[in-house]
Amino acid sequence: MTTRKEQRRIKIKYRVRNKISGSAARPRLSVFRSNKQIYAQIIDDEAQKTLASASSLGFEAMPKQEQAEKVGEAVAAKAIAAGITTVVFDRNGYLYHGRVKQVADGARKGGLKF
Repeated sequence: MTTRKEQRRIKIKYRVRNKISGSAARPRLSVFRSNKQIYAQIIDDEAQKTLASASSLGFEAMPKQEQAEKVGEAVAAKAIAAGITTVVFDRNGYLYHGRVKQVADGARKGGLKF
């Protein structure tokens, strides 16, 4: 069962996804945030493939904000190694605040442009 808060996020997610899409030239950087971990994927929607991904699983104990920034830097490093420099940011229905913003800042710091 989903709560009203989850239903609201899913509704926002679909509204955002109708406007943005990842292509081979400019893939989508999608962020998923759980209570304990944070995940980031770079996705080519046309080919339906994940090109690069990173998560906070296995990180040493540190504040969640720092974990999120490290995930952003890690996914940026993997993307640049795969030849991707520009992406479209997909906040996945979450507010652009806190850990989601830290992932974006870490990805920019790592060299991605969006």
